Amino acid sequence: MPQAQPAKLGKTLGLVLSGSSLKGDKVVNYKGEDLGKIEEIMIDLDRGRVAYAVLSFGGFLGLGDKLFAIPWQAFSVDTTNKQLVLNADKELLQKAPGFDKNSWPDMADLSLGSTLYGYYGYKPYWA
Repeated sequence: MPQAQPAKLGKTLGLVLSGSSLKGDKVVNYKGEDLGKIEEIMIDLDRGRVAYAVLSFGGFLGLGDKLFAIPWQAFSVDTTNKQLVLNADKELLQKAPGFDKNSWPDMADLSLGSTLYGYYGYKPYWA
């Protein structure tokens, strides 16, 4: 699957932010379409990396939102507008495998993680 072109954002080389500062931030795609908000940033403690971000999308006023585990590499940080830009079309997200708040995926299962990363067009960082 070809990857969409990332949005042109300001330089963020060396940018370090706390996970909590990103929680609740708006997520848009490169077309500027609203895709939801960041619920969590998940850390792979064994490898010392951000494993994925959890995006809530699809509900109304916070009700019925579906959650999505999305590879961190799929995001760019737009510090000017305090939002993240997801390198994906809205249609891709609408068809993406998601989960509900009471049933989180086991990302320690590397085959599941590989499938998830592949869906968004990224190679898993552990491969």
